[in-house]
Amino acid sequence: MKSKVSIIAICLLAALLLASCLPGDGRVTEEKPAGFFSGFWHGIVAPVSLVVQIFNPAIRVYEKVNTGFWYDLGFWLAISGGAGGGAVAAKGSRKRRDEA
Repeated sequence: MKSKVSIIAICLLAALLLASCLPGDGRVTEEKPAGFFSGFWHGIVAPVSLVVQIFNPAIRVYEKVNTGFWYDLGFWLAISGGAGGGAVAAKGSRKRRDEA
């Protein structure tokens, strides 16, 4: 029973953490635009942002007020890392299976 409560608490905390820094939440200004690390974070939480955007149109997948290249680089590194990480893991799994 305690493990179920712990898992639920961790999931709720993770959801709160993910939702706390979504693009378009008003934290970024023209004076302090989103940079590389914000772009990287926004790339990681892009699937969450897409779902939240259905209920709150102010939230976006991509921050409009950003530093340009550095934000884009962080965003795309996170997006491509999410897609590429699964492919690398699958390749390793296939290789181990072939050796057996």
